[in-house]
Amino acid sequence: MLFVLAAAIIFSVVPMLLYEVVARYVFDAPTVWAMEASTLVFGPHFMLAGPYLLHLKYHVAVDILSANLTGWKRRAAEIFANTVVTAFAALLAAVSWPLATSSYGMAETSFSAWNPSIWWLKFIVPFAFVMLCAQAIVEIINVVRQPDAQNDVQKEHSA
Repeated sequence: MLFVLAAAIIFSVVPMLLYEVVARYVFDAPTVWAMEASTLVFGPHFMLAGPYLLHLKYHVAVDILSANLTGWKRRAAEIFANTVVTAFAALLAAVSWPLATSSYGMAETSFSAWNPSIWWLKFIVPFAFVMLCAQAIVEIINVVRQPDAQNDVQKEHSA
């Protein structure tokens, strides 16, 4: 559901920028909001798509070593990688939360000609990192629960 929302958000950028181009070049009346609004929309799109992309394994991976691993070694590498993602996401969620609450306390705006409130946008950062952390934990659980994980343990004990 969260991914669908993130995907849908991006479709609002094209009409905004199209309106800006037509207003600027056809009517010689540029907007003060279109470029900034498209940037404010793209941020949540980018952040909220991360957990789903982790699930799909669409994030960029340097798998020079792990691509050749099989069995328990491959699973150990996946668990290690997802543990690093979990720690990284948890750390960034913890660090970004005070920034979001501070922004809310100041009723922060963008300081542009349009000057919209942006404090609400800053809460998406810790939320997205919490979701990424949760997805990395789910990925670890999925690796541990793989059917061939049970077979590897049995093979090690019988050898």
